[in-house]
Amino acid sequence: MSEIYTVIVGILGILAISGLFVGVTNDAVNFLNSAIGSKAAPMRTILLVASIGIIIGVVTSSGMMEVARSGMFNPGLFTFHEVMMLYLGVMFANIILLDLYNSWGLPTSTTVSLIFCLLGSAIAVSIYKISNTPDLGVGALGQFINTSRAMGIVSAILLSVVIAFTCGTFVMYVSRTIFSFRYTLPFRRFGSMWCGASLTAIVYFAVFKGLKSILAGHDFVTMVDNHLLLSLLICWVVCSLLLFFIQRFKINILRITILSGTFALALAFAGNDLVNFIGVPVAGFDAYSIARHSGDSQMLMGVLNDNVPANFLILLAAGAIMILTLWTSKKAMHVTETELSLSAQGDEGTEQYGSSVLSRTIVRAALNINAGIERVIPPRVRAAISRRFEYEDIEHSGAPYDMIRATVNLTTSAMLIAIATSLKLPLSTTYVCFMVAMGSSLADRAWGRESAVYRISGVMTVVAGWFITALGGFLIAFVVGLALIYGGTVAFVIVTLLCGYMLIHSNFLKKGKSASPTAANADTRTNEDIITNLREEVCHTMECATKIYDRTLIAVFKENRKVLRDMVKESNDLFYQSRERKYTLLPTLKKLQSGDVNTAHYYVQVVDYLNEMTKALMHITRPAFEHIDNNHEGLSKEQAKDLMSINDDVESIYRHINQMLRDGDFTEIEMVLALRDQLFESIAEAIKSELGRINEARSNTKASMLYLTILTETKNMVLQSRNLLKSQQYFLKHRAGAPQRWIKPTK
Repeated sequence: MSEIYTVIVGILGILAISGLFVGVTNDAVNFLNSAIGSKAAPMRTILLVASIGIIIGVVTSSGMMEVARSGMFNPGLFTFHEVMMLYLGVMFANIILLDLYNSWGLPTSTTVSLIFCLLGSAIAVSIYKISNTPDLGVGALGQFINTSRAMGIVSAILLSVVIAFTCGTFVMYVSRTIFSFRYTLPFRRFGSMWCGASLTAIVYFAVFKGLKSILAGHDFVTMVDNHLLLSLLICWVVCSLLLFFIQRFKINILRITILSGTFALALAFAGNDLVNFIGVPVAGFDAYSIARHSGDSQMLMGVLNDNVPANFLILLAAGAIMILTLWTSKKAMHVTETELSLSAQGDEGTEQYGSSVLSRTIVRAALNINAGIERVIPPRVRAAISRRFEYEDIEHSGAPYDMIRATVNLTTSAMLIAIATSLKLPLSTTYVCFMVAMGSSLADRAWGRESAVYRISGVMTVVAGWFITALGGFLIAFVVGLALIYGGTVAFVIVTLLCGYMLIHSNFLKKGKSASPTAANADTRTNEDIITNLREEVCHTMECATKIYDRTLIAVFKENRKVLRDMVKESNDLFYQSRERKYTLLPTLKKLQSGDVNTAHYYVQVVDYLNEMTKALMHITRPAFEHIDNNHEGLSKEQAKDLMSINDDVESIYRHINQMLRDGDFTEIEMVLALRDQLFESIAEAIKSELGRINEARSNTKASMLYLTILTETKNMVLQSRNLLKSQQYFLKHRAGAPQRWIKPTK
């Protein structure tokens, strides 16, 4: 047998490690988000609890890899060579797809990805086999492929979205109505019973979902299954009493419940989803061992229909890699941030997603329905319910949401998955956890009128991504499978190198974006830190604006389309950075210590001036690029001469402004004022000259419009830049005085 298969097995082993890395990175959101979102414990504690759950889940796993071995195709009809190409196609496609989703920060189902990658690659190899067998036609494809499971996956997406969202909304609404956001007093009375019910659901989930592989058929489990309601009642009573006594010792039982749920979900994840990451490589190794023993690479692989548990050491090694990924993966936190941003309480800060026509339509319809319901409900009842949903951060943690909602998310998810498992409903863990979190956010009024359209757009983006997972996984695996089965060794080398490059570039070589100004401001704690950071950002923005303006005018003169395109991108980046800073204005002001009115006033002014200046710059670069990109006639010599003179004046003004901002020395501010007035006179004269040329029909219409636009926006840009300088001078002048209060102190 050719040694190429030994290399393939080695590649499958490397891909197994990569599969664990990208898979855990995406699936970690399912069991981490509730604890992270509520700040129920320090990050190290959360990761430690999840790690224990993972290692126990791996150890107690049955190790059965039947989905990968024979779940989507009939291995008895494929040769060893065909099976190995099939498995390679699956792993390449699966890893590429999941890594893309991790880079985008979108949670998806690793089970869906695996199933449809198997389907795509199996169909590709089946087509190859049918094409080389004259007796077989297209109709024989059904003999090779099991499509019923794939159709069940599609229905699982729809079921998960509807059921999980509805249940999450209902349970959260009832829970918040009972406890409100000021839940301290009622929680002392009923908290143990409520958390006892949550813990019961979590225990049931852990036993019947997480440990089902080793407890199946056990006498105790059978007895519980036969007397389910009585068993759950007893468990609830025991858990409630235990938590009641723990609560007497001033221990927060919500933290215990949340960490227990995190442990249970991590346990179930490791025990049931392990096949998604290593199932295919393990099946490939088994096929290799069998074929090597026989020495025939063309033997049929019907033996893969026999379900053989994976080696315990392999499972243990997989668990270790999963835990390592959990602690080290930055992309896992990126995926986590997506769900947290869509479920965060309050409307402060920027939204991760924009609005869409569909989201706006849904919000308007919801508002109309709500208005109709409010007309039916008596005002007193309406006011009483509204008081229950008045937000107050009594935990003072600054978390995206409180521990009541985190408990609801974990409990509802665990309960739905456990019930679905017992009823054999095809619900996905990822889909259920995400949609429950979205439903609870809606019920908790986290989706206010200021944020609803953006949150709904985000949810629709994620849900659309789930269907794309199925389609994308199928298509990528199909193409890769065809390339491998038809291309042989050459295709194998090319695909391997391409996949390796994509993974290395995505996870190691790709430069991370520098921390945004907003992020920097968010982390600052003192007024001085805020002002220092802002001044550095202002200086950086001014220097960038100077370069962009100069390069834009030169590129217009030379009709350099490539440079203008780059300038449009850079000016857009500057504008969006300033806009983001403007949208996070209120959170930053709240971070200011001692309520210094001078600092707050200065910050508001500077943010507004920066936004207007970058907007003016963008209104120069965009029309300039569009003019040249549309192949319009360039500027005349007279227009170019006037603009060059104005460019020199702008450069001189900006050089002085930048220097004064850097040094904090404003002795030359009067000179800047004189230069500004001189520039404005030059712009006015240039506009008059252009109007004269237009009257005399000596100027092209398109070029004239561009010329006048540049002049007008240049004036606006310089005006806002000068305002920045003046604001800085005023602030430093009055900084030394007695601080005034800008926030009314609480008594």
